[in-house]
Amino acid sequence: MKQLPPDTVRLLSSSQVITSLVNVVKELMENSLDAEASSIDVKLENYGLDRIEVRDNGLGIKADDTPVMAVTHFTSKICSNEDLERLETYGFRGEALGSVCSVAEVSVITKTEEDDVSTQYTLNFSGEIVSQKPSHLGQGTTVSVLKLFKNIPVRRQYYSSTKKCKEELKKIQDLLVAYAIIKPGLRLTLIHNRVVVWQKATVADHRSALLATLGAGAVANLLPCHHHQEQPEILLEGFFPKPGADYSSTSSSSADKTFIFVNNRPVHQKDIMKLLRQHYSAQYPDTPTRNRYPTAMLKITVPPSSVDVNLTPDKTQVLLHDKVAMKFSDWIVDQFPAGLETDVSVCDDEMARSCTRAAGMGSAERLGGDAAASGDNSSKISAEDWSRGTALTDPVSGEPLQPVQIHQPSKDVRSDCDEIKSRSGSDKKVFNAITEKRAALTAYDLISNRAMRVPLSPAALFEKEARVEVLREKPTASLQDISDTVHERWKNLRVEERRKYEEKARRHLEHHDQRTKSASAEGPGETSASTPRGHAQGQKRKAPLSNQQLLDELFSAQPQKKTRNPAPKPSRLLPCSVAALRLRLRRLSSQSAGVPRGPRLVNRLASRSAWVILCGQRLMLLNPFRVEEALLFKRLLENNILPAVSLQNPIQLTDGSLGGAGYTEALCNMEKRSPELDGGALFSDPRLVANGFKIKLTPGLTSAERHLEVTAMADCVPFLGVEDLREILTAVLHRKARTVQECRPLKVTNYLQGEAVRLARQLPTNPSREDVEETLLRMDQQLAESNQTCIHGRPFLQHLFALWPPF
Repeated sequence: MKQLPPDTVRLLSSSQVITSLVNVVKELMENSLDAEASSIDVKLENYGLDRIEVRDNGLGIKADDTPVMAVTHFTSKICSNEDLERLETYGFRGEALGSVCSVAEVSVITKTEEDDVSTQYTLNFSGEIVSQKPSHLGQGTTVSVLKLFKNIPVRRQYYSSTKKCKEELKKIQDLLVAYAIIKPGLRLTLIHNRVVVWQKATVADHRSALLATLGAGAVANLLPCHHHQEQPEILLEGFFPKPGADYSSTSSSSADKTFIFVNNRPVHQKDIMKLLRQHYSAQYPDTPTRNRYPTAMLKITVPPSSVDVNLTPDKTQVLLHDKVAMKFSDWIVDQFPAGLETDVSVCDDEMARSCTRAAGMGSAERLGGDAAASGDNSSKISAEDWSRGTALTDPVSGEPLQPVQIHQPSKDVRSDCDEIKSRSGSDKKVFNAITEKRAALTAYDLISNRAMRVPLSPAALFEKEARVEVLREKPTASLQDISDTVHERWKNLRVEERRKYEEKARRHLEHHDQRTKSASAEGPGETSASTPRGHAQGQKRKAPLSNQQLLDELFSAQPQKKTRNPAPKPSRLLPCSVAALRLRLRRLSSQSAGVPRGPRLVNRLASRSAWVILCGQRLMLLNPFRVEEALLFKRLLENNILPAVSLQNPIQLTDGSLGGAGYTEALCNMEKRSPELDGGALFSDPRLVANGFKIKLTPGLTSAERHLEVTAMADCVPFLGVEDLREILTAVLHRKARTVQECRPLKVTNYLQGEAVRLARQLPTNPSREDVEETLLRMDQQLAESNQTCIHGRPFLQHLFALWPPF
């Protein structure tokens, strides 16, 4: 790393200030990407206010550069202002890490390929190293930011609201999604409070990255686009919505699915976004797409000399050269062939004139110079003619081809009144039953256009809100328990609260009736008739509505074919004697009298997930995976020992933290190891060790001088703490628990349940007969008859029927 010259600092200095959590994550991620990292993990605690950790597997920081790695204006990206003409990295000012140090506690762990071990550096507020020690991490760099905004209480107070914290977490996830799309080979993981919020694996190309981030439903309606030009040098790539696709699947109400990249840098360009939205909404003149954002991905690659990235401190806005901007505008017009004249302000007045001129040009001329150079364009079908419906013409009349129409057959017998009506109405416009619908609202209108939700009752509105509260209070409750709890709360609801829900239901009903009336009053013919003729010429012609209504009317009048009775199946009478059958059953019963009544396997069902067993004189259905799940959970409760990880700062235990002097005495009376040289002794009681607690006791002359501290704790169980140790001591003190199984805290029990489910899912899907017999034997030996359910409360055995009554 080298310090930038003073004149370069004056030109580049942005007075970088960390104002949000997403700023910290963005700067640290860009440092990782500049270090050629292929895997980045972002870990947050308390939405990032307590801890932000960004870990990568990049090149690492050389030992010679570590003294100045966080000092302002020291960077390895550029040496002078002229290097911006050849810039290929995300960062270049050398201000990011120093700005973070000024508002938080920062530590850096780094290791290069040449280093034997990694080193952890602790930095002060000015970016200088205050301490260092070896670490166990591998190659790459890990930056930990602790107590963000600790010295700026006003800025930290801004995130006191949970709503603002969740909004910031959503911005961080959107940032990671943008980098995941532009870097297909990058593996990304976002973890909040030890829970994986979002992750993306390594993929091959941009389309696969869009599939991994947006889903198959959104990508199915996108088309790839590509354009390359040498003068000026520009490469335009991306994915844009298919023409004519449903706007609800190709757009959203926010801009979080519209991705714009300039030289692989995600940017927020209002001018480009405005151009994309205007050309997208021009394809749907009759739908409310004016305030929506298209689902699209645009990648602009230009020489570094044609773009200025030093506009804003966060580098999310850039300035393009005029020639590049004009070419980009023409290309966008080609991707959205709406046929409308557009007056757009993109970068400056010159670009706006270019957009207007390009929108008025012929589509064959816009769709590429290669087609124009080839000579004959008469046989080409332009996108503009295709969108207007004039691309295909009748060779005889020269008129545009019309959609197929189904006419009703004329009836031979008509009354005089019908003839008078037909003659009087001959000068009126003929009604087309296919393209024009009646004003009455039918089920076909709802299916082909839009569906309206049925208004909810007051009880349903209350249930919608109360279910969330019940789930938050009882995460492990079943659906039946949740429904019963919500029903009970509704019955006990106060009169004032009940009136609120009745008033809300009344408003929903009025809104539904209003929408129904408006949908009945507006027909497809009225919508098309109200559109100005000159404006409708440039719009895309809508496809005719469904013919199913007319087809049903036509074909329902035809006589249905008579179905022939199927030929009788051949049958054969077999001799049967009830008395002989009864005698045979008595013999079988007498033979099985001395056989144990335990469960016996009969056969496997065709689904290969259940077995039929015989329990005495009853046939029952056995699910062996539920039995294995319960057996695994029982074994984990009895024998599993959670690994304890040493704490950097041991936790002091007092009477107040444990719940009283009685709890402290119960802890001190547990089994301990032999004292060490300093007089301290570690507890070896399995009720503590198995639950992931490593506690040290330093005796004193009196109980007041006695010192207790937790030196290690299991990190595999989220949020394990002193309150769980108090739960163990409560079981020992009040319930006289002596085994490990009786002293498991609730958090540990839930963790072991998840481990049992995970291990059960790894078992073979098609167990053999011997394996199932062994499972039945262990079920009889280890599980009591009262405990015949799995972790989720589902029974092992399902009764089918009784074979015969006892004789």
